[in-house]
Amino acid sequence: MSVAILCGGGPAPGMNTVVGSIAKSFLKNGIKVIGLHHGFTGLFRENANTEELDFLKADAIFNRGGSYLKMSRFKPKAEDFEKNFNLKLFKDNNIKLLVTVGGDDTASTANRVAKYLADKGYSISNIHVPKTIDNDLPLPNHAPTFGYTTAEDSGAKIAATIYEDARTSENWFVIAAMGRSAGHLAFGIGSACHLPMIVIPEMFNKVEITVERIVNLVISAMIKRKIMGLNYGVVIISEGVFHELSEEEIKKSGINFTYDDHGHPELGKISKAQMFNELVSKKYDEIGLSIKSRPIELGYEVRCVNPVGFDLVYCTLLGNGVYKLFKEGATGCMVYVDNAGDVSPLFLKDLENADGKIPPRLVNIEDQKSQSIINNVLHYITESDYKAAKAYVSDPAVYDFKKILGW
Repeated sequence: MSVAILCGGGPAPGMNTVVGSIAKSFLKNGIKVIGLHHGFTGLFRENANTEELDFLKADAIFNRGGSYLKMSRFKPKAEDFEKNFNLKLFKDNNIKLLVTVGGDDTASTANRVAKYLADKGYSISNIHVPKTIDNDLPLPNHAPTFGYTTAEDSGAKIAATIYEDARTSENWFVIAAMGRSAGHLAFGIGSACHLPMIVIPEMFNKVEITVERIVNLVISAMIKRKIMGLNYGVVIISEGVFHELSEEEIKKSGINFTYDDHGHPELGKISKAQMFNELVSKKYDEIGLSIKSRPIELGYEVRCVNPVGFDLVYCTLLGNGVYKLFKEGATGCMVYVDNAGDVSPLFLKDLENADGKIPPRLVNIEDQKSQSIINNVLHYITESDYKAAKAYVSDPAVYDFKKILGW
């Protein structure tokens, strides 16, 4: 009997810890472990790129960043199952469990594979380990997705260095952080570094996200810092606000995009930091603020770093948990480890909404944690600053933080 492991999507710190821990747990109990390179691609080709994982290999990789098993975002279509599925791989290796490491798309595809195999008379178990540095999977009891804690820690180290550069050179930096649907990473990094402005999609809970509002929030911090006698600072913006802009807003921005065959702007091909910085620069030049700013893109730098202690332990428990659930007969589920270290199965249907989709876990912008940062760490214009702000702008109310957000 053997277990097969594959990794889908993009990397997150702790992937090798999960894979290494799974391998060690199964090997200890006499079960062969096969690593599948290139995600689901290997299940839909005649010659899959596989590798048997022994203890020495598992021990060599478990605390490393990146992913030893090469990853892929390949998502099979119905015709791939009918024409290209490698059933021989499962039969020849007596594979009884498919373990997938990835996001909700990877988990859904694993369920499709298991159902297809059952229909062909070859039943397997499938268990998924959820990962993302975005921390946007709605795990119970605020449990983080693995890799997030390390990404936040590494991002905070980078942002702290950038903040020191800003202080030293008396410049501003505009950081764009990964987080397509939720602002956890940007908010966490900004909070850790006491950055004077954080902009995430969840802040726009009362108003539409527009280019003007994003820019005015940044300018609000710049003016407030000038009032304080500070000519430097760092703002961090979640890329999610960019992806939430309407196409009309994107066109109004004046940024040049390439467009796909359907006429939609190809958002992934532009630096969000460069775009935000250009828009902010245009604004402060327009109103006559003496400021210099530079763009910094933050995301790929934190995906493959070595996991910190929290993720090393957490991912070890997740990997060990896969073996526990398998022995208990669980299948079609994700492995969940709570704050006490207890392992239980988590089924996709328990996370899905009425439309059958898993809604992203957002930053709760109204809870005490968020409000503590917003009220005590961020710098921005309020009504009490209007008189002093008139030395820099004619209408300070335009840059009033709470008025911009409709709070």
